[in-house]
Amino acid sequence: DCLLSRGLGDVYKRQMNRAQTADETGKVLLELRGVKRDYNQGETIISVLSDAHLQIRGGELTALVGPSGSGKSTLLNIAGLLERPTDGEVIIAGHPTSALGNRRRGKLRGSHIGFVFQFHRLLPEFSAVENVMVPQMLNGLARDEAEDRAEALLAMVGLQDRQSHRPGRLSGGEQQRVAIARAVANAPRVLLADEPTGNLDPETADDVFSHLRAIIRGTGAAALIVTHNEKLAQTMDRCLAIEDGQIVER
Repeated sequence: DCLLSRGLGDVYKRQMNRAQTADETGKVLLELRGVKRDYNQGETIISVLSDAHLQIRGGELTALVGPSGSGKSTLLNIAGLLERPTDGEVIIAGHPTSALGNRRRGKLRGSHIGFVFQFHRLLPEFSAVENVMVPQMLNGLARDEAEDRAEALLAMVGLQDRQSHRPGRLSGGEQQRVAIARAVANAPRVLLADEPTGNLDPETADDVFSHLRAIIRGTGAAALIVTHNEKLAQTMDRCLAIEDGQIVER
């Protein structure tokens, strides 16, 4: 992990611009202030989050645990600017977001937030390297630069010999490592993961998580990881849960 962390850090420093690679380890990069989320079901209002507060610092891995239906996915969607809270503020790397329009939210999401899902969601018609190139090119990077960066990131997660393979020719663990490389391709300051190892056997899950942990340590990003795996949660820096709509330390 130590060697991988240094290697990933070197890739970031070499290939990302200064604004994205300044050392932010220890700084609050994801913050929720008084976040509330209600849903209307007919005439009934269901409150999922109520006055939720959260701070995650650079280089920190935070687990979010709890039963299905407790609001974990809702919290992740709000933190990732995929969903707006009913009330409250979400601050990404010092940027308040409540007053931003959809276009500016989308731009901030693309440049500052990375997502890893339980099911990798790779584009099946594209190779591993092309899958990692796509978000970079959508973010305005030239094709050659995107390809160089994608190759370097795939090498850092041990897939230098699998870069030309399409997802269908990769194992589940390899697909998830491609998904991790894709998630960090734009040097996000915040990494959000929803059950990133939930679809893998224990040995493969440990391997994938070791790469994810190394990326957080090596790049200084802040990570919020939803998991049902208590053993995995215990290896992280902090463990949180949602109780009665509020975020509590476990």
